[in-house]
Amino acid sequence: MEIRSEITARTEQIETIIGKYLPKEEGYQKTVISAMNYSILAGGKRLRPMLMWETYRMFGGRSRVIEPFMAAMEMIHTYSLVHDDLPSMDNDEYRRGKKTTHAQYGEAMGILAGDGLLNYAFETAAQAFEIEPGNSNIGRALQVLARKAGIHGMLGGQCVDVEMEGKPVTEEMLRFIYQLKTGALLESSMVIGAILAGATKGEQRQVEQAAGELGLAFQIQDDILDVVSTTEILGKPTGSDEKNNKTTYVTLWGIEKAKEEVERLSKHSVELMEGLVVKNEFLTSLMIELIGREK
Repeated sequence: MEIRSEITARTEQIETIIGKYLPKEEGYQKTVISAMNYSILAGGKRLRPMLMWETYRMFGGRSRVIEPFMAAMEMIHTYSLVHDDLPSMDNDEYRRGKKTTHAQYGEAMGILAGDGLLNYAFETAAQAFEIEPGNSNIGRALQVLARKAGIHGMLGGQCVDVEMEGKPVTEEMLRFIYQLKTGALLESSMVIGAILAGATKGEQRQVEQAAGELGLAFQIQDDILDVVSTTEILGKPTGSDEKNNKTTYVTLWGIEKAKEEVERLSKHSVELMEGLVVKNEFLTSLMIELIGREK
């Protein structure tokens, strides 16, 4: 399997699916809708919907019921980036080689576009009920989506991250931040795929653990890239962690130990997935590829 060409092909399929769920740019609120769509269409790996889709397929899922959740997940991820780039947060003007939403539309519209994407994500996910009205797993998937995006998930991690900026951070607290800020949406993506495909509770827990360790490795790799990569390769400014006086795995332990932790976590994450009865060769290869990424 040539993993990168496979990723490209699946990314194109996911782009088509997401496009079907974007709101029409019309009405008096057209500007904020335009800003929302600009944010979504700015590119990206579409990693979270891809992990969701492949986990769903791995457990035998074949219905379109997964599609609104895939689109919703990308909307939630994008909203977090839009707000993360704001002047009051990281104050970044470029992401993925394009102007950030607030740089393009102004700060107020950047805030509203993020709010709009979060709300529209749940409006989109709820469309799954129209596809399979009698599927009780849809409600459970929505619960996971909401919890992992909120104060006990991504938002909670982001809040602690902001609060501790410029302050001493222990490894335990940094791990907590990463597990919520980055790991929660990866966990949500893969667990929702498992839930909608009818995986057992035990299988869901194993998938959640694997996704959590993948998320932690992914964020540590992000720390490493912020130091060793370039703006041209990364598609966003490098050195932003140092500029914002942030504690990272690299500042705590150095590049080499951070790399060792990425390898340890990613290896165990893959072992957990390979320990399942069901298999998905592409999903495993994708997880390995993500850890070794350069951007």
